[in-house]
Amino acid sequence: MRAQEITFLKLVQGDKQFQVPLYQRTYSWGADQLQRLWEDIGELVDQHLAGESAAPHFLGSVVLAPGQIQAGGVQRWLVVDGQQRLTTLMLAFTALRDHLKDTGDARGVDRVHRQILVNEFHEGVDHYRLLPTQADRDAYTACVQSRADAGGGDNIGAAYRFFRGALAQSHEAGEERWAATVESVLKDLLSIVEITAEPGDNVYRIFESINNTGVGLSQSDLLRNYVFMLLPKRGERIYQELWLPMQQSLGPKNLELLVWLDLVVRGHSKTKQSDIYREQQKRLQPLAGDEEALQQEIEQLAGRARRFLRIIEPAREQSPALRTALERLAAWGGQTHYPLALHLLDLLDAGRTTPDDAARALGYVESYLVRRLICQTPTAGLNRIFMEAPKELETDRPAAESVRRFLSGRRRRWPSDEELREAARAKPFYWSGRPPQRSFILRRLEESYGASEPVDFAKGSLSVEHVLPQRPAPAWFDLLAEETEPNQTPQELHDLLVHTLGNLTLTGDNSKLSNHPFERKQQILDSSALRMNLEISSAPRWGKAQILERADRLAGRATELWPGPIGGVKPTGEESPGWVELRAALVAMPSGTWTTYGDVAELIGSHPVPVGAYLGANTSVIGAYRVLTVEGKISPSFRWADGSDRPPPQELLASEGVRFDSLGRAHPSQRLSAAELATLLGRDVTQPPAHDPLPEGEDAEAAERFRAQLQENWPAAHPGVVAVLDFWRRQGGHVTYGRHEETSCFPMLDLGTSRQPQLVWPVGVYPVSGTVEVVFQYLKTRSPFDDTEQRRELLNRLNKIDGIDLPEAKLELRPSFPVGVFAEHGDEICEVLDWFVGVAALDLARRN
Repeated sequence: MRAQEITFLKLVQGDKQFQVPLYQRTYSWGADQLQRLWEDIGELVDQHLAGESAAPHFLGSVVLAPGQIQAGGVQRWLVVDGQQRLTTLMLAFTALRDHLKDTGDARGVDRVHRQILVNEFHEGVDHYRLLPTQADRDAYTACVQSRADAGGGDNIGAAYRFFRGALAQSHEAGEERWAATVESVLKDLLSIVEITAEPGDNVYRIFESINNTGVGLSQSDLLRNYVFMLLPKRGERIYQELWLPMQQSLGPKNLELLVWLDLVVRGHSKTKQSDIYREQQKRLQPLAGDEEALQQEIEQLAGRARRFLRIIEPAREQSPALRTALERLAAWGGQTHYPLALHLLDLLDAGRTTPDDAARALGYVESYLVRRLICQTPTAGLNRIFMEAPKELETDRPAAESVRRFLSGRRRRWPSDEELREAARAKPFYWSGRPPQRSFILRRLEESYGASEPVDFAKGSLSVEHVLPQRPAPAWFDLLAEETEPNQTPQELHDLLVHTLGNLTLTGDNSKLSNHPFERKQQILDSSALRMNLEISSAPRWGKAQILERADRLAGRATELWPGPIGGVKPTGEESPGWVELRAALVAMPSGTWTTYGDVAELIGSHPVPVGAYLGANTSVIGAYRVLTVEGKISPSFRWADGSDRPPPQELLASEGVRFDSLGRAHPSQRLSAAELATLLGRDVTQPPAHDPLPEGEDAEAAERFRAQLQENWPAAHPGVVAVLDFWRRQGGHVTYGRHEETSCFPMLDLGTSRQPQLVWPVGVYPVSGTVEVVFQYLKTRSPFDDTEQRRELLNRLNKIDGIDLPEAKLELRPSFPVGVFAEHGDEICEVLDWFVGVAALDLARRN
């Protein structure tokens, strides 16, 4: 084998083809990996535009083996290892080419297409510079060919859509040379080690050896080894007195995090955690030979370790005010605030600030994070803001004032009081942040009532409850009908209100509350120890007016709890974050899907009318034609811009795979709800608690409740469902049930190994609403169904059954079919489940 470091352009140029062999898994990069790569690319682009010298970013290795060469054909290379990053970069180039097309750069389109993506003078499969496995091939070639179905519901399509969205969002910043710089970075500043096998090498053995390596050294391990190599005389004593206690108190992961934070607090704000060793080595190299200076460096690091422990374990902090501030940020979760918090503790221990001032500074950090979450401010760049803070803070002011001034900077987006009040009324708070963060905000709001006997939240098991239920009974819709606007249905009004802050509270009685009428909820909430629940129980009714009034009251409390930026005025001339989110949602939609103006309005906390007006005035927005009326029709007001050569929207949607009936209505199974759009954006969309499977074995009482509800609501389906569940048990599975009023049912299969527990379930059955959800969203994280091809096979097998019509574009979501299918097709469903169990069992045997 031979190896050389090479740029991506040099790797792929020429009449050659990279062929992914069948033993390779299908493309599997997800949003986190794509985001990390894009951030690395973005840093290189910024450095290039600023005129700074940018070192190439090392992506890793690609191991290639020579394939067969036919006369007049291309040189084929088998991709033994590295197909994930190779496929990712090719998809980035397809998205860049299509972005250049949208911006009118015809020469750029031609250059990228010919130079990177295709072998111009070859046809058939030889035309493609990269040829993925059979399972991924159609989705990949759709992107290269710019077909209407490019960007489908699988991982290939998701990566293409990710880069389309990232390019469009960054382009909006307005830098004229930006797209050209991205092209240069992708071609010339991404470094890959090309490892080439010789003819006759055992390619599969090479693949096995690469993917069965031991545990490598961490960045902190490498740094430790380097430092103590420079300490031949003092090393043993310093290790025992300083390094070992630090390592034992923090643990491996936090020690590595500390070594990175040490660099960031010193002003190296662009250092990535993967570059810790290299950057620390560069910093310490001049001290080689001076053991006294190196000892001082380790003493400083050990001091920072003690301060870092106060951040991750706030009980260690002596000052009550500062301890409370640290506890709140620890409860908030995440590591975003660590650089600034560590810098403040550095100042405190150096005598340059006071505990109370540091506590006020951290209070502003909490306020900044909370307000951004409530207002659903995009999180892009948030980590960088806090990494830049230590070197950017003004040093001639008190720490709290400096932090507030820094976070109030125009480009740092600290929402004003006005924005907070608007968001409390309209934004779907239930989809903001992570569940513990939503609970944290509601808990702090409850504490603001100053009850004489406050609730012990540490002991109470409280969760977020919707007062207006997510799945309301008909009586709730009768109530909402009294407050609808012209041409608005009660369901549409419900969707705009249900997840907003004014409709949410904390309770330990979710199972009792469920979707009961408000009168029954009043009785339960009236016995609550929480002041906010007593306030709700005193309302005469619970509809739009009451929800908005409560949102205003809570917003008033929030502005007192969490101060806003200096000036406190909503910025003028800035685009609403809602439109940024709208564009991100539309570009995230897989081809072959559609949504409605109401769904988009619910997602961004707006109203269908302004959403329609915005899209009507901005038809060039990617995916604007996919937003239809609630009936699934093209809006009469939607028109392409003058001079556009694009086909009519319905024709374009049909070419992507959307089906229309004779009245021009899109098929409802292909519609993406607001919750599904939020899921595609990576939001933590908490489902109704009744829909969460419980790995507790079978509960006879719950099973009886499930059967009774099924018999009452869907009697024709009852025998078929019971027979299918009995079949599932005979296959070695078990059944679990939800604990709430609609007693959902989940056929579970234990696929755990001695090293890793794992439960998997193909569907959830809901006996009142009469739906059967196919849980692709969960399956995609569980072997063997993390393989797109296996999920696609499950979808295809189900779709052969009359009455089931699951769109392929929802392979990452939770599409459903009617429970009535069980009435006549139970045997066919059993055949699909038998296949499901067989595939899972083979995978379990392989993993064991």
